Amino acid sequence: MAYNQGQGGGRPQSSRPRSGGFGGGNGGGRRQGGFSGGGRGGRSRGPAKKYIHPSKFINKATQKADEVVYESKHKFADFPFGAQLHHNISAKGYVTPSAIQDQAIPHIIEGRDVIGLANTGTGKTAAFLLPIIERQSGIMLRPSVLIVAPTRELAQQIDEQFREFSKGLNLYSTLIVGGVNIDRQIRDLKRRPHFIIGTPGRLKDLMQRKLLKLDNMTTLVLDEADRMLDMGFLPDIRQIVDAMPRERQTLFFSATITPDIQALVNTFLNNPETVSVRTAETSEHVEQDVIEARDKTHKVEILTEMLRGDDYDKVLVFGETKFGVQRLSDHLHNSGIPSVAIHGNKNQSQRSKALKQFKDERVRVLVATDVAARGLDIPNVSHVINFDTPQTYEDYVHRIGRTGRGGASGRAHTFIDQR
Repeated sequence: MAYNQGQGGGRPQSSRPRSGGFGGGNGGGRRQGGFSGGGRGGRSRGPAKKYIHPSKFINKATQKADEVVYESKHKFADFPFGAQLHHNISAKGYVTPSAIQDQAIPHIIEGRDVIGLANTGTGKTAAFLLPIIERQSGIMLRPSVLIVAPTRELAQQIDEQFREFSKGLNLYSTLIVGGVNIDRQIRDLKRRPHFIIGTPGRLKDLMQRKLLKLDNMTTLVLDEADRMLDMGFLPDIRQIVDAMPRERQTLFFSATITPDIQALVNTFLNNPETVSVRTAETSEHVEQDVIEARDKTHKVEILTEMLRGDDYDKVLVFGETKFGVQRLSDHLHNSGIPSVAIHGNKNQSQRSKALKQFKDERVRVLVATDVAARGLDIPNVSHVINFDTPQTYEDYVHRIGRTGRGGASGRAHTFIDQR
């Protein structure tokens, strides 16, 4: 079949694509099909896409057999949690903590500031939620915990986990994110929840309206701090932190430590404990290859044929524009391949519904802009397909990191222009 070109050979199929970009289908100025790059019309769209040689999209997967399995020093039953919290942990099937949970939870229980260096998907949400929930059970002050995350989806995932862990404990949370009705969030804040979980922009908005006061908060969690900096949230984060008491517990989670992040750590944290379970961001265990296509119409034909294959059971497809992603998802769905889309034009409830359908495997294909590559923990993705190439190679690694998790095998395909 057409999409098997070049697989298994480990060689790039075209020494250099035609000018105008790889997978965007922009070469020659055609706009066939309108699937991707739709609506660009020569308008400026921020930083120019960086050239990535096709050879960087090709890799024979290596086995993870040489990885040392982490041996936890504790069981969850060993932690000094109350009976109800232990019950909720057991109900989720948790027995042995992951590395970040095993090492961070004791420090957080003690009230120490913690820097947690951990990749997405390592269980860090439970690492900070469980000890904070335990400590909150004896605190009357509300609200007292603020958890800040880079994206709506990640904030929502944290909130969902909080609700599962806090069952029967009379602890309540409010989700403060953009893309949903602010009036409802204002009403929720007036009920004085214990936990506020949100994204920087909407949190700052409510602070400026004098509807969110942080001067009595006891605990701050900054989750995926490196991504918040990447997304330009540093001024918002500084404003949020400045509004909080100096006497507080601060938990800071990031996948990397850059000079900017080190500067934040020095400013925000007090004599922190560092827990590092970070592994190198690698795509070596994901089988990667390129697929040549003549133009956008040909790409759509190849993709549709591929997705009819039996082994494409949970597929994340990345496109460049909101318009193109929606058109592609609609086309696939109308072609008999159950598909949903996530992009910036969808409101939060639409994005949440689409993500849930994909996670629950009611649809096989999720077509997304890069918003879905940031912070989402989607288990058991069999394939990542780059319908359009990403802006940078770092974005590519983030994208294909959605597959091949937890020792499972994963495959990634990237469309490039045919020679």
